[in-house]
Amino acid sequence: MAQLRAGRLVRRLTQLLVGLWLYGFSLALMVRGDLGLAPWDVLHSGLIRHIPISLGQMVVAASLVVLLLWIPLREVPGIGTVANAFLVGISADVTLALLDRPDALAARVALMLSGVLLNGLATALYIGSQFGRGPRDGLMTGLVRRTGWRLAPVRTGIEVTVVLLGVLLGGTLGVGTLLYAFALGPLTQLLLPPLVVALVSDGSRRPPRRPRRSSARRR
Repeated sequence: MAQLRAGRLVRRLTQLLVGLWLYGFSLALMVRGDLGLAPWDVLHSGLIRHIPISLGQMVVAASLVVLLLWIPLREVPGIGTVANAFLVGISADVTLALLDRPDALAARVALMLSGVLLNGLATALYIGSQFGRGPRDGLMTGLVRRTGWRLAPVRTGIEVTVVLLGVLLGGTLGVGTLLYAFALGPLTQLLLPPLVVALVSDGSRRPPRRPRRSSARRR
C-alpha cells in the first residue's frame, strides 16, 4: 500500500511494465544470438534441457522458487517483485516464438549486443519505477543483510554458482555471458539516474507554508 500511496502511479506503472517486458525481450535476443546468456539464464537454459518446459516458463518457475528463499531471509516482496516473477518469462516466450536464430554471425553478434544494451535499459526502467526488487536481486540483498557480507562478493558468489550449475546442466555459456557480467553494472548506473521516479514520500511535494500572522497580532 505504501508503494501505491507514493504517487505518480501512471508513470511508475507504465515504466515498470515496459521495463519488465523489455527485460524478457532482451533475454530472448541473447538466446537467438546464441553467443552466451546472462548468468541466471545460463542456469535456465540448462534446466530446460532436462525439464520439458519453455525457457520463459522456467524463468517464472525459478523466480517463484527464489521467492521461497526470501522467507527465511525475511525479505518482503513488492508489486514489482510479483510482476517481475511472471512478466519477464511471458515476454521472453512471446519474443522467442516470433524471432528465429539467424545464420549469419554478424546478425547473431548484433542480437547479443542489442540484448545486453536493452537489458541495461530494462533494468534501469523497472528499478527506477520504485516498485520493489526483482526476486533474484532480493535474494542478493537479503543475504547481504542477514550475513553482513559486502554486496560485491555476495553477488559474484551467486552468479558464479548459477553459471556453474547451468554449465553442468548444458546451459549456453559464451562471450555474451562475460560481456553481460562486465557491462550491465555500468550500463544500469549510467541509465538509472534520469529514470528514477521521485515519490511523494521522497519529498517531491513540499509541506504547506504556515500563514503569516497579521500585524495586529504581533504586539
